[in-house]
Amino acid sequence: MAVRQKKTPATQATGAFGLPLDFAPMEARAATDLPEGAAWWFEPKWDGFRCLVFKEGDAVDLRAKSGKPLGRYFPEVVALVAQLSVERFVIDGELVIEIDGQLDFEALQMRLHPAESRIKKLAAATPARIVLFDMLLAPDGASLVDAPLSKRHAALDKLVKKFKSPELSLSPGTRDRDEALRWLSQAGAGATDGVVAKQWSAPYAPGERAMVKVKRLRTADCVVGGFRYASKSKEVGSLLLGLYNDEGKLDHIGYTSTISDAERPALTKKLEKLRHAPGFTGDAPGGPSRWSTERSAQWEPLKPELVVEVRYDHVSGGRLRHGAKLMRWRPDKAPEQCTYEQIAPLRKA
Repeated sequence: MAVRQKKTPATQATGAFGLPLDFAPMEARAATDLPEGAAWWFEPKWDGFRCLVFKEGDAVDLRAKSGKPLGRYFPEVVALVAQLSVERFVIDGELVIEIDGQLDFEALQMRLHPAESRIKKLAAATPARIVLFDMLLAPDGASLVDAPLSKRHAALDKLVKKFKSPELSLSPGTRDRDEALRWLSQAGAGATDGVVAKQWSAPYAPGERAMVKVKRLRTADCVVGGFRYASKSKEVGSLLLGLYNDEGKLDHIGYTSTISDAERPALTKKLEKLRHAPGFTGDAPGGPSRWSTERSAQWEPLKPELVVEVRYDHVSGGRLRHGAKLMRWRPDKAPEQCTYEQIAPLRKA
């Protein structure tokens, strides 16, 4: 099986870690129901930062799904992995921060700060941990990418038992779909926000949407390709959302206006600094909505750098039928990862 690399300006060599640092994690396609049959393994979908953990001796590197390094933002995790007695591995998992018994995504976002002193303070106050769910490189240096999930999971289970560390835990999993459905019914009320299904006998598929994810809420990560000012105001009124199509062009697919009054002044300044044409390179926003005649037809194009997660209720013709609800900003997500596949099978034809 050929390993598909991310398209980055400079692909790093395999080097001492056994796999390249820009190795593309296996991804998931959205679905409305869990798959049936005995071929599937189910795990909770964790509300954190996806992370590949590379270790070779004392050298440790953490990489986000986008390929960007995360180590400087989570020094306590780097130190924890470095001191493990196991010489090497590459493991797929999720960085999470738990506060008062609940996972806190905002606490993770706060770590993405330029000041090292601030990061150290947060690392001491709200230490992160990693939930592990797949192994790509074994301690003996053997690649497990082509091995079935059953073998990879057994190897990971054996290794995690050696760690004896609550900060490095194995994700729960089951072959029982009924149990997974119970997890799904509880999603959103606790530590997880859905269920992920993986084929038990399949190899790891880097960069491919080979897993299935089901969320209790229908959400999508979208690029902010532009914005409109609020009516008779110099502050932002709505964010214009986009997804990349099969041609790699950014299509306008909807908007969100659920921006708090407290957030508007700072957000407006941030957006104005990112103004740059064309914003949307595919389908662009049209004029004002016929249902809201006071909304200005003018919109400001932005560099496609910002990503937000929004909740939506209906898709029609590849567009969000109604205004979406802004859930959170996603600084950990690369814009080019925001594609129509997230809203499959309701994607644009």
